[in-house]
Amino acid sequence: MQEPDPAVRGFPYDRVGALQDDLAAWVRIPSVSADPAHERDVVRSARWLQAHLRETGCPQVEEWDTDGLQTVYACWPADEPDAPTVLVYSHHDVRAAKDQEWQEVAPFEPALRQGRMYGRGASDAKGQVLAHVWALRAHLEATGRSAPAVTLKYLVEGEEEIGSPYLADLVRERADRLAADVVIVSDTMLWSLQEAAVCTGIRGVLNAHLEVRGPRRDVHSGVVAGAAPNPLTELCRLLGLLHDDRRRITLPGFYDTVAQPSPEESRGIAEIDFDCGNWLERTRSRSIQGEAGYNALERVWTRPAAEIVTLLGGDPDDPSRGVVPAVASADVTFRLVPDQAADTVMEQARKWVAETILDGFEYELSTSNTNQDPYATPPDHPALAALEDAMSRTVQRPALRIRNDGGAPAALLAETLDAPVLFYGTGLPEDHWHDSDEKVEVHALLQGGKTLAYLLDDLPRRLRG
Repeated sequence: MQEPDPAVRGFPYDRVGALQDDLAAWVRIPSVSADPAHERDVVRSARWLQAHLRETGCPQVEEWDTDGLQTVYACWPADEPDAPTVLVYSHHDVRAAKDQEWQEVAPFEPALRQGRMYGRGASDAKGQVLAHVWALRAHLEATGRSAPAVTLKYLVEGEEEIGSPYLADLVRERADRLAADVVIVSDTMLWSLQEAAVCTGIRGVLNAHLEVRGPRRDVHSGVVAGAAPNPLTELCRLLGLLHDDRRRITLPGFYDTVAQPSPEESRGIAEIDFDCGNWLERTRSRSIQGEAGYNALERVWTRPAAEIVTLLGGDPDDPSRGVVPAVASADVTFRLVPDQAADTVMEQARKWVAETILDGFEYELSTSNTNQDPYATPPDHPALAALEDAMSRTVQRPALRIRNDGGAPAALLAETLDAPVLFYGTGLPEDHWHDSDEKVEVHALLQGGKTLAYLLDDLPRRLRG
């Protein structure tokens, strides 16, 4: 195993105070893409990143407007004309935060405590973006270069947390500017700080909204109870039938195209040091549930899932009026694995609802245009081997291959740009993405900077063969 380069090893630690200050400054900008009241804050966030990239020395930094919110594009050409090109994708927008549920800090008043930076976006994904910038700085300082060994491009969008509604059009329209030999998606998690575990694939996402209608208006239950169609009752019945007694999803044909992980991936997952109690503590998920015949890591990394994330009807926020409601609705998120396709699963869902709902109800099943197909990195690609070596060099342990459970536009980027996608993020399961008291381990960012610096230095040799 190759020894760490002392110059790279020391760079982020020598400047950790400045790195923490940078992250805190960015986290203070409440770039909540889902809230129109924060539209200007998303602009401020994009401008902050542009200034930071220019301070690093990047010669080409631009703000790309869409019909939505701001995307930052940057490019730093390599000195060598035949050097490979790497595109880094991530996002600078964040989820909304309920201030009253945060106990450590206010969401946009970041603080450093016991080696962790608390604040919305500290891990998802502003910290991840800065890890790439810090890696670039370490790479340049360690090698004495005036430009990186690869042509580096950055695409950091401002709408990922609302499903990237304009990303597909943007990537297609500017595919020539985004052309790359390799794409790195930096919106994923590590397994732990001790393991060198490379993510080789992510699940896709299909968001479905089901609305069931009963009476033509809310009706006093004392008048019609027992004789009127209750949409909440029917919706709950339908949702209860979505899984069988082995927790398998009951849509006809749902599992027909599910691809099994490779033997190498299965060995990697089996070698992960998994402790049930530790997992429950890290995720705060109370207990482990799911599809029979698979362990927890197989369920979240290699198997599809369907989760009910919203259920509404009646008077959820007000005193009950004692009515049979006219409408009830639910949001269901399907997590898909290779070789499933979001469009196909949506058609399976439409057919299942039509055949399963009782007479006497009307319904509408809809989906957004922001669904994402799953993606797996080509297992024999030299860039993947380079990332494995870089992680091993940082952690000083042989690299394993795992999957990630989150979603990202990897399939879109790979198909449109005709380039393989690698995954490298600095999040951890205990970072509380989308939840209160989000945080990032500063050590994870430092390790990430080192790993990525090694990768930048090694990619030209690997990709030239």
